Amino acid sequence: MRRKQLHRRELVQENIDNLSGLHPVLARVYAGRGVKTAADLDYDLVRLLPPGDLKGMDDAVTLLQQALQEQQHIMIVGDFDADGATSCAVAVRALTQLGASRVSFLVPNRFEYGYGLTPEIVELAGQQSPDIIVTVDNGISSVEGVATARKKGFRVLITDHHLAGEQLPDADAMVNPNQPGDEFASKCLAGVGVIFYVMLALRARLRESGWFGEATCKEPNLASLLDLVALGTVADVVPLDYNNRILVAQGLKRINAGRACAGIQALLQVAKITPGRLQASDLAFRIAPRLNAAGRLDDMSLGIDCLLSHDRHQALALAQQLDQLNSERKVIQQDMERDARAAVSALHLDEAGLPYGLCLFDKQWHQGVVGLVAARIKEQCHRPVIAFAQSEDHELKGSARSIPGLHIRDALDAVAVRHPTLLKKFGGHAMAAGLTLLSRDFETFSLAFDEEVRRSLRQEDLQACVMTDGILDPCSMNLEFAQALAQAGPWGQGFPDPLFEGAFEIVQRRVVGQHHLKLVLRINGHDACIDAIAFNGAPQGKLTGAQYIHAAYRPEVNEFRGQQSLQFMIEYFHESDSTTTTT
Repeated sequence: MRRKQLHRRELVQENIDNLSGLHPVLARVYAGRGVKTAADLDYDLVRLLPPGDLKGMDDAVTLLQQALQEQQHIMIVGDFDADGATSCAVAVRALTQLGASRVSFLVPNRFEYGYGLTPEIVELAGQQSPDIIVTVDNGISSVEGVATARKKGFRVLITDHHLAGEQLPDADAMVNPNQPGDEFASKCLAGVGVIFYVMLALRARLRESGWFGEATCKEPNLASLLDLVALGTVADVVPLDYNNRILVAQGLKRINAGRACAGIQALLQVAKITPGRLQASDLAFRIAPRLNAAGRLDDMSLGIDCLLSHDRHQALALAQQLDQLNSERKVIQQDMERDARAAVSALHLDEAGLPYGLCLFDKQWHQGVVGLVAARIKEQCHRPVIAFAQSEDHELKGSARSIPGLHIRDALDAVAVRHPTLLKKFGGHAMAAGLTLLSRDFETFSLAFDEEVRRSLRQEDLQACVMTDGILDPCSMNLEFAQALAQAGPWGQGFPDPLFEGAFEIVQRRVVGQHHLKLVLRINGHDACIDAIAFNGAPQGKLTGAQYIHAAYRPEVNEFRGQQSLQFMIEYFHESDSTTTTT
């Protein structure tokens, strides 16, 4: 395990003082995440930013209102990840509830058509004769696809959240908080958040026009879709700014109250999760991977069908198929990770000698799983990583993951500017992106990518850093405080789970599940012992006989056979010569 630096979050005393009504440790935790007042912790739906602030919303609503009034065929074109699947489910469910009688969906198979509204997808959509195509979680870069759709007489509404390129598609309407000229205060909406906002604005317009008084449908409660919005938002790892925390908190509230849709309830069942204490991390690590497995290995239509199902038995059967696919994905991923680590080791370079931007390729790799491999190697080496798989005969598809300090999509854009013929296409976010290039250009691109990363990062930027909330007082190391932390979320990207640090005596250690290190720890000067686990920490645990460790950990509630207990979830640790902790 690579040695990391532990840094404590900077705190503004004024913010802590403004939160004085809270538990002092919680006040410190919140202040370290930019919370200034108790109002920043009010997650009532009335505090959501208004839909009208999104650029292009009026045009989008006008387009959809006409489609409803004329009972036109609306086709949703989605994406093959969890954000795309939930976005598609929200669009289909909401439009149907709002009175649309002809709503269908089409999601590209990543292995045949790739990402977005391509001309090929438009040709496929044309077989069903849609009147209007609505993209969800894609479209901002689909210049050629939109042009093809317009030529065929289809109107196009783009709803997306990805960063725009130099040229925008000539769509009839476009809603994207990250498009040029948009002044929406939150740039962090996931694709599912964007389409949810469009549906809110459409309902408001229909209400004003008297639609619900005249139509056969009742005005729907769109809050019923927030379980899907929460899942997609967490799964896409977008920053949980205040607006997104409202969406996720409200969605979790519905799920924990047993009011989730049949598909999510079925996914909870196969994941062996009982609603009631569900947290955002459960969505991220136990539900989203099962949904994503469909898009990674097969066809995301399976996942969308699960989320759209109204029958509990049908939803469960679909969820079980997703669970099986996820098990297959794990096996594939383990083999690919082993190959990737071996490839890095085969370079025979120490960490200082590795490329700043690391590109990996194996012709046997599965293109649906390369993103997960890139993420794991990025964690291991702490540098931007792109993992490639063979797609067509002479083409590679890559998935990139970055580290703080490098905007990965901008880096790819810079490579494309310096080498205009190198990249066939690319797109993405600050921390993740996708790209396509010719097989023959892999080595050339690898060098160009490393050169570009070196322009943005210094050697010290490649030193992994763990941000902590400081030392936790022993009097707070109990089950009650762990429960309070769990309820104080939602925690996630950009608003991370509380993480504390401290030095402990190792009372017991053992390896469980081949890879994980189970520990019993004791605080200096105290008799009480605390259970702890370090996932994937076994290799280090086998090599050391140290009596003490310095750890960065999260106090969590461990439930076993109906009994709850405190457990430290260790994110990082290194050997220590004593239990003395510097402050």
